[in-house]
Amino acid sequence: MASPAPRPRLFVAVVPPDAVLAELRRATAALDALPGAGRLRPTEAGGRHVTLAFLGACDPGRLDGLAARLARAAHRTAPFPLALRGAGHFGDRVLWARPDGALDALARLAERVRAAATRAGLPPDAEHAFRPHLTLARVRPGPPLRLAPFAEALAQLAAGPWQADEVRLVRSVPPPGGVPGARPAYATEGRWPLGG
Repeated sequence: MASPAPRPRLFVAVVPPDAVLAELRRATAALDALPGAGRLRPTEAGGRHVTLAFLGACDPGRLDGLAARLARAAHRTAPFPLALRGAGHFGDRVLWARPDGALDALARLAERVRAAATRAGLPPDAEHAFRPHLTLARVRPGPPLRLAPFAEALAQLAAGPWQADEVRLVRSVPPPGGVPGARPAYATEGRWPLGG
């Protein structure tokens, strides 16, 4: 019997422009020379974003209310500068780039987005607290891989700056289980300009 198809999940994010994503690709290419690099699964361009709120699987009937509230949250926030500087890691699982710039404005936007989702009846997943980062790569299944050397290799990472001027609601469809090399699929469900 076939396993059920993975359920789509929603999140709200700030997405860097293509030029910044290209800078990230160039900067992270050097990681291929490090021992263990074959164990890393780089995040594709569609998955490179700064998550403000992870909503998980959502009731489609609540999305209209969410859209209206996200539009208001975005309008109440002025555009602000962001960049990516340096890297870090979550244990031996995730390698990420560190946001830099107007981090107070980024945190305020995340707070407004999370409040908007909660008021729409779609509270953010409690396990995914706001921790500003942009995922660069995940470790493939297998034994642990020390990510500290990879983060150290990216200590001088510099991508951007850019002007964060919108928020996006993104649908992520996890890859089917048991398919080697399968990746999540991402689709933008809505975007709202920052207004201030």
